[in-house]
Formats: sequence, C-alpha cells, structure tokens
Amino acid sequence: MHPEVLVRDHTVYACVMGSRAFGLATDGSDTDRRGVFLAPTPLFWRFDKPPTHVEGPAEEQFSWELERFCSLALRANPNVLECLHSPLVERADATGRELLALRGAFLSRQVHETFARYALGQRRKLEADVRGHGAPRWKHAMHLLRLLMTSRDLLRTGTLTIDVGDQREPLLAVKHGEVPWPRVETWMSALSREADEAASRSPLPAEPDRARVEDFLVRARRASALSAAAGPRQPDPDHEVVQGVARGRGVGQR
Repeated sequence: MHPEVLVRDHTVYACVMGSRAFGLATDGSDTDRRGVFLAPTPLFWRFDKPPTHVEGPAEEQFSWELERFCSLALRANPNVLECLHSPLVERADATGRELLALRGAFLSRQVHETFARYALGQRRKLEADVRGHGAPRWKHAMHLLRLLMTSRDLLRTGTLTIDVGDQREPLLAVKHGEVPWPRVETWMSALSREADEAASRSPLPAEPDRARVEDFLVRARRASALSAAAGPRQPDPDHEVVQGVARGRGVGQR
C-alpha cells in the first residue's frame, strides 16, 4: 500500500500545529498539518512492514503510524504530545477520539527531562548563531520561549496548553527582533528555573500509563484485523461532524 494511501484512507486523527495552533500566526504563517494513521493490521503480517511515518502528500504535512505515535508520546516527545492538544482538530474518527481521550495517560513528570533536553539543544543552536552571525534566528528564539512556558505550566498544573494566550505580543516582539538577545537569554533562564522548581511538586504522575495506552493499541489493531476480514471499512457516522466543527473554527483563528 502506497504511503500516501495510508494517510488518505486510514488517518484517524489530524490537526493543525505550528504558529496557528500556538496563537502566534501572522499573515505569512504556514499551515502545518500533523496526523496519525492506523495501518491495516494485515500489512504487519508481511516481511515489508508499513512505514512508521509519512511526509506529505500535501506541503507542511507529516503523519505518524499509530504505534509509533503512541511510543513517542509515552517517551514524552514534545512535538507529539503537543499534537494531542491542538485546538485546531481537522479530523477524528472513533479511534482518533479514543486517542484524544487518552491524552492524560501520556503525561508524566518525564516531560521535565524531555522538554528541558530539547530546549537545551535549541538554545545551544541559538547561541552558536549569535557567536557566528551576531544574532540568533529570532523566530526560533520565540518558539523556544514558547516551549519553555509550556513546559513550566504543564509541570505546575498537570495540563498541557499550547496556545500562548496573553503572551502572544511579547513573543511576537522577540520574533521581530525587537527584544535584545541578553534580555531573551535572561527570560529563557528564568523559565528554565521555574520549570525546575515546578517539577519537584508537579501534580503529574512519575510515569505515563503505559498499560492503558497498550490496551488501546491492541484493541485498535484487533478491530482493524476484523474490519479487513469483513470487507471495506464503512465511514464513521460521526466523522463529518468532527470535520464540520474544525472547519467552522478556521485554521487562521486562535
């Protein structure tokens, strides 16, 4: 089965990410789409397994196979976890809605390590730009600040919120190069310290609920196998309702 067919015919969840989901979109912002597809179970019975991810078919589109997505989310991958909390959902069938209902099962205090490690790597790249070119890539600096805020607030509250809310204008000022780099550095360091402090008393559990997620994955695989044996999959009667709600919001709205 061609990878694009997997995305076209077997996507269970799709959303808009990037600046539009973060509440940081401007007139020139791209529309970044992310999705999760459930490869038909019989494809795993062959020597050649289905792909773990697919780029495209549209520009700025990336999709994960369900098992790969769950595995990354259980390891507190920032990009994957944030996909489950996008305010701009474009598609969700019955399996996708169950995946969304499992969002809390993926969250744990492990996010402190993974978000902090990712942030550190991004900050080192920005510092290298400053040394080499006299200034960072300001858009990347803005998104690093946003990630640090998200990490801190998640550890404080146990809830992952990706829209920046009232921090939109201060963050866009960074993107436009209106905030001196030393002030941005100080802001980043303060957010990192606040996340460290929040981690010690976070309401999040120490580990994600792996058993609950695995039960969901096994049931999804079993249902896919039974569906393949029964013939072509019938459309989900609630699918168009979910799409209609997403289209009503509009990807350009915050």
